[in-house]
Amino acid sequence: MEYDYEYFKKEILKLTQIDLNAYKERQMKRRIDTLIGKNKIVGYDKYVDALKSNKDIFDEFINYITINVSEFYRNPDQWEFMDKEVFPDLISKFGKNLKIWSAACSTGDEPYSLVMALSKHVPLNQIKIYATDLDKTVIAKAKVGLYDAKSIAGVPEEFKKKYFTQVGPSYKISEEIKARVEFHEHNLLKDKYPTDYNFIVCRNVLIYFTDEAKDEVFKKYFQSLKPGGYLFIGSTEQILNYKEIGYERKNSFFYERPM
Repeated sequence: MEYDYEYFKKEILKLTQIDLNAYKERQMKRRIDTLIGKNKIVGYDKYVDALKSNKDIFDEFINYITINVSEFYRNPDQWEFMDKEVFPDLISKFGKNLKIWSAACSTGDEPYSLVMALSKHVPLNQIKIYATDLDKTVIAKAKVGLYDAKSIAGVPEEFKKKYFTQVGPSYKISEEIKARVEFHEHNLLKDKYPTDYNFIVCRNVLIYFTDEAKDEVFKKYFQSLKPGGYLFIGSTEQILNYKEIGYERKNSFFYERPM
């Protein structure tokens, strides 16, 4: 079975450019085994055949292995620190045209939250968020901008009233917020990283990566930041060797590349 999984990882890399070696094996293998069982397929080789021949099974696989648990204003105390401390500091250093990257953005909750949060400091028409994810399915969902009540529960009331319209049981985000975000596909483990960013947000994704892969990503983010820029990570994560990389820690979840 272990040999079969090694074969499977190699085939997935060829098929999708997703390197499963960078993910914690026990967790990822369990997720994949569950998916194979759900489709009543026996063996990794047969599942690879199905991925190659059946678009629905392929799309389901990509959506299943990429971690898409997201919500607006997740961990509100961290957003408050960003509002009170981080944005004012960034604006004082770089001006109001901040260059911001929302990495592994999932269904758009995070980049849209960033637009709303930043709009308290900067006119809406000056905001532009570059948002990326590995999974084109969730990017498509993000572009639609339709969310359930649970996803938007943390949105401040002023923004709920201003920027969301109820559509049946769901809520659609306004076009003026959507227009401030530009979505692209990007593989954190394979693709070239963009540069000269003032602020990078990547939260609650790297916990599924091996320590070596995490370290590599944090180093690449450091290089992507302008001196004086910040990285915002998730409450489930920490950068143990942040000093070695070159970061200064501003609090548990915000790290600065010093000037």
